[in-house]
Amino acid sequence: MVEIVQNLGYRAFGLNLFSEIPLPEVPRLGISKDMTDVEIEYGDLSELWEKQVLLPKQKYVVEDHMVMFQVPGIAIFKIQEGKKITVSPISNSDEDQIRLYILGTCMGIILLQKKVIPLHGSAVNINGKAYAFVGDSGAGKSTLAAAFLKEGFQLLSDDILPISLSKENIPFITPTYPQQKLWQESLNAFGMDNLDYQPLFERETKYAIPITSSFSNEPLPLVGVFELVKTEHGEVTIQKLNQLERFRTLYYHTYRNFLVPRLGLMEWHFTESVNIVKKIQMYQLQRPNTGFTVNHLVSQILENINEEDSLF
Repeated sequence: MVEIVQNLGYRAFGLNLFSEIPLPEVPRLGISKDMTDVEIEYGDLSELWEKQVLLPKQKYVVEDHMVMFQVPGIAIFKIQEGKKITVSPISNSDEDQIRLYILGTCMGIILLQKKVIPLHGSAVNINGKAYAFVGDSGAGKSTLAAAFLKEGFQLLSDDILPISLSKENIPFITPTYPQQKLWQESLNAFGMDNLDYQPLFERETKYAIPITSSFSNEPLPLVGVFELVKTEHGEVTIQKLNQLERFRTLYYHTYRNFLVPRLGLMEWHFTESVNIVKKIQMYQLQRPNTGFTVNHLVSQILENINEEDSLF
């Protein structure tokens, strides 16, 4: 069941959130409404959705400054001008599921509307610099980041990576909120008991892992992106991406990238990408599709970083 409470302030994605929907995963912040970057509220969107949707299977309605989408059995969501998220729950929907979409798809759209590139992946703080891991679903992004945390490094973000450019065109990643999402097999490999964590969905084997003590709170310069790719052969390989592959990788792994052209942001995305690829190193990291190789991946990445650092 959904719960309406007195509006609370939170800090996530580099933004002040003012929400009547509890967000227990996100650090609380004592703010007034006039200090708010994004307001999150409940509202009835059912009639508006029926008017907007012309095709039976249409999932997203996109206008200049507004995006609407429906998750069957959960809620209708409306995101406006990078400033407001309205949630219209469907009968008997679960608040935990609603929060997943608020902190996932909705915030990804907010970032696009604010012209911040939301990369889909995980990022860690290695020696005061941000390194991002991107890849298709199941590639092992979160598991790899969790392995770095086991080695004493800190997480910047899991799932959505807000990438902005400084006045000097230096790309940096803004921390999101201190939580990871890991599958049961990853918990097993790390010796973690699933009874200690909450499943993301009922009868689901993916869990929410709070990592407050291992979270990096400050924005950090992005210096490297590793694209994780599963292969049939049994070796771990790292190779640099050329310029054309870099542009493909940034666009392909932009969170909800199908919305970029529909929001009229193709030129902006390309311009931002040009500035980003000039300043960072990008690699493809191939790993075998069987076996738990994440500890080897950590060693290979750290070795690669050390080699790159020694050249400068």
